[in-house]
Amino acid sequence: MFFLPKVVVNEEDKGNFATGETAAAVPEGHSEDDGHDHGTAEGGTADVHVAASPEQLMELATARARFNKTTDAQARMRIAAELAEAYATANKYDSAGYYYEVAAEARGGEKSYKKAGDAYYEAFTFAATQDRANQLGAKAREMYEQVLKNNPSELDAKTNVAMTYIASTNPMQGITLLREVLASDPNNEKALFNLGILSIQSRQYDRAVERFRKLVSVNPSHLEGTFYLAVSLAETGENEEAKALFNKVKSMSTDPALAASVDEYLAKLN
Repeated sequence: MFFLPKVVVNEEDKGNFATGETAAAVPEGHSEDDGHDHGTAEGGTADVHVAASPEQLMELATARARFNKTTDAQARMRIAAELAEAYATANKYDSAGYYYEVAAEARGGEKSYKKAGDAYYEAFTFAATQDRANQLGAKAREMYEQVLKNNPSELDAKTNVAMTYIASTNPMQGITLLREVLASDPNNEKALFNLGILSIQSRQYDRAVERFRKLVSVNPSHLEGTFYLAVSLAETGENEEAKALFNKVKSMSTDPALAASVDEYLAKLN
């Protein structure tokens, strides 16, 4: 498939969440070694989009040195927040999470912990190994728990917590949380999309059609939702509607790789 769901499936659950396709390995957004055991990836990274420029690396090294030398608590908090932003800009999300966490612990507040959780979650989605996914997923949950403790209705945080459980040894807890999100907000796009993806992974295409049909009714311009609705319809034998939607996808994007993927599906349906 052209779009790859951002989730690492636990080895023990591959039978329940099998995609039927071989997903390309996604490089991990990770930090350079800065003296903390919070973000060093196993095996490094090969994707140009997660490689920091020499200028960014120099700025990060300088900011880290300032952070390590500063003893004033307020100054360390401010520099930690700046470091987190810089790491996020450089796509080194695990290190961004670490420094957002440092700032959140000093500053407190829902927004601070949400930033830390979001950064750890972003790193989680790029985890190259199950162990790394478990580690980063646990850190994301830890930060989001602080958010949900003060604001249980923060559905974005709850949805991300759910997805970390999907990749753990307890995937049903994640599915339960996603259903709770939809019970609170039936039009929640993120929950609809993720439940649709999980239905495809478990080959429950009728359920996938239901989820993605709802998603595109909520947001007709949702490119991934339209694509996966077409895929699900093709798998359930609704070829004519699938073909119409695949052609709609081509009109929604100028991405040549996506167009090529759609053409492959159309060739199979014709």
